[in-house]
Amino acid sequence: MKHGSLFSGIGGFDLAAEWMGWENVFHCEWNDFGKRVLSYYWPNAISYNDITKTNFTIHRGGIDILTGGFPCQPYSAAGKRWGKDDERHLWPEMLRAIREIQPRWVVGENVFGITNWNGGLVFDEVQADLEAEGYEVQAYVLPACAVNAPHRRDRVWFVAHATSQPSKRLRPEQRELSNAQQGQLGGNGSEVGNRAATHAHEPGRTEQHGAGEPGRTGHAAGHGGGDWHDFPTQSPVCSRDDGVSSRLDGITFSKWRNESIKAAGNAVVPQVVYQIFQAIQQYEHEKENAKHSRT
Repeated sequence: MKHGSLFSGIGGFDLAAEWMGWENVFHCEWNDFGKRVLSYYWPNAISYNDITKTNFTIHRGGIDILTGGFPCQPYSAAGKRWGKDDERHLWPEMLRAIREIQPRWVVGENVFGITNWNGGLVFDEVQADLEAEGYEVQAYVLPACAVNAPHRRDRVWFVAHATSQPSKRLRPEQRELSNAQQGQLGGNGSEVGNRAATHAHEPGRTEQHGAGEPGRTGHAAGHGGGDWHDFPTQSPVCSRDDGVSSRLDGITFSKWRNESIKAAGNAVVPQVVYQIFQAIQQYEHEKENAKHSRT
């Protein structure tokens, strides 16, 4: 599978694609810190900067799966929630890239706040736009704690598959789905999302990522969501009740340390992405096997 990422950050989607054994063809990120991380770990991938100034037609028909955590600040409960009036509302740019690239699969990510900003306007718009482009799409809420991470971190995942068949849309009351509810929905996008959700919520899941590189997988070495018990949930010095004022954080550490903390806060959890990717690959294999059995 050939993978391309938009709003790539420090490469959460790219790392999960690497775990799958897929090829990272390109990434697109304009933050200097993120670009340095991406170029270090994936030097052979094409590196794009500003999505608004990038023409992706060179990749048309050459990308199997396109991913992107389009900026969440316009819809996040932690921000001013300006939504479509925010200059960081960049879903239209991601949609343009989808039109230009025409991948078989699209996986988008955003904060839970996108489901209730302005009555779910953008949440519904993302799905409607994808359907208009010929995709069947289903949205799921998968938190980081589903892979045993020591924090909840609810995120909305849009899983879309190119198909000529009409898809089933989520009703507002279905936006946060239990596993049982997910199992009742049919179709390609929903089937893949259901498998990912089931895998992610399996208790005691401890699949490991081989030898790995400590700097890339950290204490959560198992990309299946295994060993998180040593993962630090708070800094041992900064912004804690040891007398160090949070206002000193920017002075105590270098700019790059601050950028690293910010990047980690904005990043997707690759262990969750890995579950979605596994479900997509399983679906692809089963479809290919069914095709061969018919012939």
